Amino acid sequence: MRRVLFLARQFPPIGGAGVHRTLGSVSHLHRYGYSPIVVPAPPEWGPDRHVTGYWTLRDGDGWTPPAELAAFLDAGPPPVCVGFGSMVGKDPAGLAALVVDAVRRSGGRAILLSGWGGLAGVGDADDVLVLDQAPHDWLLPRCAAVVHHGGAGTTGAALRAGVPAVVVPFGADQPFWGARVAALGTGPQPIPRKRLTATGLVHALRTAAEPAMRHRAAEVGERIRAEDGVGAAVAWYDAVADRLNLS
Repeated sequence: MRRVLFLARQFPPIGGAGVHRTLGSVSHLHRYGYSPIVVPAPPEWGPDRHVTGYWTLRDGDGWTPPAELAAFLDAGPPPVCVGFGSMVGKDPAGLAALVVDAVRRSGGRAILLSGWGGLAGVGDADDVLVLDQAPHDWLLPRCAAVVHHGGAGTTGAALRAGVPAVVVPFGADQPFWGARVAALGTGPQPIPRKRLTATGLVHALRTAAEPAMRHRAAEVGERIRAEDGVGAAVAWYDAVADRLNLS
C-alpha cells in the first residue's frame, strides 16, 4: 500500500484575501522530494527551486516479518526481490514465470512481491517465496538486487537500500528513473517491459551482481541515507511561514 506524507503546520486564520495574497507570494517557490544525488538541480533554477532529498517513512521500524519470510532469508544467500508495484500487465502469470526462470538461470533465489501488479501463478518453492507486500526499507537491504518497474518511489527505496536494481519500465516516467539508475552506475541499462526476455534479464542480473556495481550501489545508498529530506522540507515550510508572517 502506498502512503503519502503530508507536512503540516498550524496556521492562524487569514481570510479569503489573505489566502490569495499568500498563494501569490509562494506560487513561484518549489521543493522537490527526491535526492539531488539522483537528479541534481540545474543551475538555472536559482534559489526558488530546491531538491530536498527523499521524503521517506520508516515503515519497517519495529516491523516483524512473517515466519515464512524470516525462514526464507535465513535459508540461503540474499535473494533477488522482484516487484512491479501497481503495474498490471496482460499476462501476470507469464511475467512471474519469466522472472523466476531468469533468477534461477542466474544462480539466485527470488522473493516475488505480488502487490497490485498481481504477479501470480508461481507457487512457493525452496528458491522462491511469494509475498503480497513487505516494507521496502526493511526488505530491500536484505536482498542481493531488486527488479522493479521504475516508479519514482520504488526507485528511491532501492537506491536508499544500497543494492543494485534492474529496472523494467512499463511507461510514464519510469524510463526516466531507469535511465537515472543506469547513469548512477547502480544498475544496468533498463529493459522496457515490451522487450523483456528471460535471457535479457539473466544478463542484467549478472551485471548487477558484479562487484563494481554492488560497491557503487552501496556507496550511493550510504550517501542518500545521510540526507534528511523531510527535515529540509519542514525547515523550508517554516521559513516560508515566518517570511509571510503566518507563524
